Amino acid sequence: MIDVKIRAAVTDEAEAVLAFWRESAEGTSISDDVHGVIRLLERDPEALILATLPDGRIVGSVIAGWDGWRASLYRLAVLPSHRRQGISTALLRAAEDRFAALGGRRADAMVLVANETAHAAWGAAGYERQEQWRRWVKPFTA
Repeated sequence: MIDVKIRAAVTDEAEAVLAFWRESAEGTSISDDVHGVIRLLERDPEALILATLPDGRIVGSVIAGWDGWRASLYRLAVLPSHRRQGISTALLRAAEDRFAALGGRRADAMVLVANETAHAAWGAAGYERQEQWRRWVKPFTA
């Protein structure tokens, strides 16, 4: 793996995180704005885990959300130019260690159906797709 630091994001990085996701992540979320990222970090300062280069540039991310009951993974992404160098493995290890320390027993990952590249990565990390589950959502309006 290249020289990266795995660490929690800070609120001052919200715009940089959003720019990274636009370049590296598949799909968008209703909470993809500065306020949404800051709200996540204020609620759970350790939830957004980043991989950064020595110069501070973000090359990877994962959201490791813990609500006391479930361990949920979102936004596992690696900068396209830095893929296949062990960054996602390091991010998932950090997320899984976080969950285990908090008492988590398993992690669930949100993965887009059409993102075949992600399916291979999650499978290689030991995760299995569960066909019997479907996600149901209802956006709240302001």
